Amino acid sequence: MEIERKYLIPKLPENLSDYPSRAMEQGYLCTDPVVRIRHEGDDYVLTYKSGGLMAREEYNLPLTREAYEHLRPKTDGILIAKTRYYLPLGELTIELDVFQAPYEGLFLAEVEFPDLESANAFVPPEWFGEDVTFSSAYHNSTLSKGAR
Repeated sequence: MEIERKYLIPKLPENLSDYPSRAMEQGYLCTDPVVRIRHEGDDYVLTYKSGGLMAREEYNLPLTREAYEHLRPKTDGILIAKTRYYLPLGELTIELDVFQAPYEGLFLAEVEFPDLESANAFVPPEWFGEDVTFSSAYHNSTLSKGAR
């Protein structure tokens, strides 16, 4: 079970380069249910996500580079390219996504939680913007359709 809150970030932190990051590319074979392929460093993954907003089932299966390259042209819509930064927040981690074209200027922060109680009790840092957890408009699967 994946439990996460998602926020728009109006302005990037000035010291962002001080944190670890990874470049990612992901595409969607299906958006209902979500079936995604992702390339991140030397990792290639096929992911299934059930419906839902703050909490949903998620399963990840490893792919080979060859399998990823075979599936990549079969994705629908826009391939999402972004850099993900990992910022510590107490016992939690902020995953801050900085998107590339065609979504340059879009910055989203996700925070994953061990349970619904802690997700509901979460108070975001002051530099976070609008809470878009309960809007599917900012799911990457929606963005892949060119909808924003």
